[in-house]
Amino acid sequence: MFSFFRWLHIIGGFTALLVFWIPIVTKKGGKIHNFVGWLYVCAMAIVSISAFYMGGYRVLWDEHANAERVSFSWFLIFIAILSGASGWYGIRVLRFKKRQTPHRNMMDLFVSGLLLVSGVAIGIYGVMIQSPLITYFPLLGIFLGAIQLHYWLRNPVKRMHWLFEHFGGMIACCISTVTAFTVFGAPRLLNISSTNLLLWIMPSLILVPMLVGFNIYYGKKHIKKSLRS
Repeated sequence: MFSFFRWLHIIGGFTALLVFWIPIVTKKGGKIHNFVGWLYVCAMAIVSISAFYMGGYRVLWDEHANAERVSFSWFLIFIAILSGASGWYGIRVLRFKKRQTPHRNMMDLFVSGLLLVSGVAIGIYGVMIQSPLITYFPLLGIFLGAIQLHYWLRNPVKRMHWLFEHFGGMIACCISTVTAFTVFGAPRLLNISSTNLLLWIMPSLILVPMLVGFNIYYGKKHIKKSLRS
């Protein structure tokens, strides 16, 4: 079963890595954007489920796992939650884009809450094993989980709020996709250290400015539409 899930993880991960940029650069709401977007979501669902299984297996049942493998597995579980929760959020905000009241769906609140709590837990674990990377990277999960809960539990305040939240959720999912590859895949392919801090922060350094630029661009675009109307 472990080998089966590992191959699923590899196939899903490479699929997501190959196509994640296409919905970003194509027309929003267009056929290509929607089709490839769903392909990416399905690939990331496979990645998240397989990563959660493999991480859980190493932690709970692998008697031969050493301390390094255990810490890697806990981080793999966190990456699975981060990518899964971000992708889930990015899709669900579209499902409820017409809402005008606080959102009380327990599944959505649970997923965002799980992201927040897991970020705190893995961060504490990182402090306990004195790993700066495992200590500080989960801050991203805490930040995103808090933002998601804040969005769900309040009345929408922005016009086209769902568009900005959708893009934010999917970019966060993309960050976890690229981060997982640069930390776990690239070191094996390029024979470099996976503890290199630049590997961990590079996806965020590239994709977060893209998210900010998107918000600025579409914010101005909708302001102009409002003035015209």
